[in-house]
Amino acid sequence: MSQDIHAGLPIAMFDSGVGGLTVLHECLVSLPEEDFVYLGDDARFPYGARSPEELRAQVAQVSRFLLERGAKLLVIACNSATSAGVEAARRVASEAGVEVVSVIGPEAEIAAAVTDTGHVGVLATPATVRSGAYRSALSAQHRPLTITEVEAPDLAAVIQRGFPFSDRVVEMVRSYCGPFQRAEVDTVVLGCTHYPLVRPMLQRTLGRDVRLVSAGHAIAATVQRVLTERGLARESRGEGTYRFLCTQDPQAFRELGTRFLQMPLGDVELVQLP
Repeated sequence: MSQDIHAGLPIAMFDSGVGGLTVLHECLVSLPEEDFVYLGDDARFPYGARSPEELRAQVAQVSRFLLERGAKLLVIACNSATSAGVEAARRVASEAGVEVVSVIGPEAEIAAAVTDTGHVGVLATPATVRSGAYRSALSAQHRPLTITEVEAPDLAAVIQRGFPFSDRVVEMVRSYCGPFQRAEVDTVVLGCTHYPLVRPMLQRTLGRDVRLVSAGHAIAATVQRVLTERGLARESRGEGTYRFLCTQDPQAFRELGTRFLQMPLGDVELVQLP
């Protein structure tokens, strides 16, 4: 297949639910001429509660499904899936000659670059924290960092269930921020793509001087760089298309996803994974 035909293919992206739409939103804004296809594996939400073995198998399966439909780049818009399954995705993608972009590395680079004190916090699901992926990525940056990680076992599920948020959610967010305040961090990585939806609560609790690093901007910049380096960027031709697949409930996905994406979703295709 020629480079020009490859460039005309969409960018494929997936998450266990609607959280990854916060990443897609930034990509749609930064790369308006590109086409995107997004799969929300809502039948197996949350990925963050699953074992590394399960996640590796699921990531490989979803990656193969999307690439068989045709894609020029694969984006894992889920921190838990990245922490356990990014190598499985890369093995599948390499067979198709496609590169994989994932969330953890780009966020770690930004966090290390913007922190003044070197005290960095990571708020993530238990699966992501226990994988050590963020600690490893931050430790690989070219400066000494003190890292404080906090597991948030319930936060993604609460956000996935939708709005409005109750006082109980506010108290939950405050409890997760406590260790960061005691550690006097000046930068916090939002280690789940659902968490930008409670960014105002986090910022209010942590204080306006604490920088919050989320995946959206980092991924959009990385995607743009990879497409340019590989000669796969689409020439400006107006707005590209975006479409959605899910594995369980198209109506619920569309209703909640519209709030995450801040754009209309249109039809959502229900797909069956083996």
